[in-house]
Amino acid sequence: MKSQIRRMVLAGVAGLSAALIATPVLAQKKYDTGASDTEIVVGGISPYSGPASAYGAIGKLLTAYFTKVNSEGGINGRKIRFVTYDDGYNPAKTVEMARKLVEQDEVLFVFNTLGTPPNSAIHKYMNQKKVPQLFVATGATKWGDPKSFPWTMGWQPSYQSEALIYAQHLLQTRPNAKIGILYQNDDYGKDYLKGFKDGLGEQGRKQIVAELTYEVTDPTVDSQLTTLKGSGADAFFNITTPKFAAQAIKKMAEIGWKPQHYLNSVSASVGAVIIPAGPENAKDVYTVQYLKDPTDAQWASFPDYKAWSEFMKKWHPTGDLKDANNVYGYVVAQGLMEVLKKAGDNLTRANIMKQAASLDLHSLQMILPGVNVKTSADDFYPIERQQMAQWNGKSWILDGKTYGR
Repeated sequence: MKSQIRRMVLAGVAGLSAALIATPVLAQKKYDTGASDTEIVVGGISPYSGPASAYGAIGKLLTAYFTKVNSEGGINGRKIRFVTYDDGYNPAKTVEMARKLVEQDEVLFVFNTLGTPPNSAIHKYMNQKKVPQLFVATGATKWGDPKSFPWTMGWQPSYQSEALIYAQHLLQTRPNAKIGILYQNDDYGKDYLKGFKDGLGEQGRKQIVAELTYEVTDPTVDSQLTTLKGSGADAFFNITTPKFAAQAIKKMAEIGWKPQHYLNSVSASVGAVIIPAGPENAKDVYTVQYLKDPTDAQWASFPDYKAWSEFMKKWHPTGDLKDANNVYGYVVAQGLMEVLKKAGDNLTRANIMKQAASLDLHSLQMILPGVNVKTSADDFYPIERQQMAQWNGKSWILDGKTYGR
C-alpha cells in the first residue's frame, strides 16, 4: 500500500514538473541591452531642425504615441522609453546621434530614423553592431536587402516601385510627352529617378528633355523651375522634400507652367506642402497614397479616423490635423506595437528582427483599404500596395485602383 502511495506521489510530482516546464508563463525571459522587466529603450533620430524639418512632425507624433501606450500600462507590462535626437537631416550628425544611442543610451533598437542620406550614413554601422534599424522612414530600395543587411528594414513602399506607377500612368495618358525631372542630388532622389526611368523604358527615356538637380542646402529651386519651363517639357516628375516641393508648386504658378505634374508621395502632405504652396496652385497634381489623407472628408465617419482624431486631440494637441506626417507616424507606431507584442518576453535584438520579418497585418488604423503590411525572412518591404490620387484644388481624389503586390 505504501509503495503504491509512493508511486502515486512520484507520478504526481513528475506530472506537476512537466506542467510547470510546459507553462509559457514560466518560460525564461531573454533580454539584450535596452530591455528589462520594466522597460524597453527605443532610439529615434529625426530632423527637428534644418531643411527637412517638416518631417520632424513624425518624431513628435511617435513621442506622443509612446506616452499614450505607457499610460495604458505599456507593452506586455513594460514601458517604452523613447530617446530621440535631432540630426537636422545632416548625415554626419546622424552618425554621431546613432553612436550615442547605441553606445551611451544603450537602446534595444533604433526606430523610424528619417531620410535616405541619414540612414545610408549609419547603414553599415547598425549592421556591424547588430542593432535593429527598424522601419526606417525612407522608401529607398536598399532597405529591403536581408541577405546583405539583415538588421535594417524599411516600412513604406519603395521609391522605385512608386516611380514606376507614375511612369506607367504617364505613358498611358500622354504617350508623346516631353518630360522634365527635378530631383534631390542624393540617394533619395536617384532612387526615385531610377524607378521612373525603368518604368519609361528605352523609348520613353528618349522623351526626357530636361533633368535637373538641387542640393538639400540650396535656398530655393526657383531657377530650376524656370529652366524646366524653358525646356518645353509638358510633363514633370517632382522628386523633392516638403520645403522644395512647396516652393516648386508655387513657382510653377508664378511662371505659368502647367505640365502634367507627378509629385512624390513623401511630399504630398496637405498641411506641410499643399497649403503653403497654395491649394489652387497644386490643382491636378498626381501622387500615390497608402494612408488615409486626414483632409479627405470621406474618411471622417470611419472609426479609425475618429480614433486617430481623438488620439491627436488628447495626446498630441499641438499636432496639425492636416499633416499626413501625423498619420504616417500613427501607422508605423502601430506596426511597432505588433512587433513588440509578438516578441513577448524574448526581447533580444535577434527576436525583434525575427518578429518584424513575420508580419501579416490587414487592419492598421488609417491605412487605405486594400493596403496591408506583410513581411517574411526574405521580404523586408512591409508595404507594397498604394493608390493613385489627384489634387482637385481642395482634396486628394483616389482613383480606386490598388497598385503593387
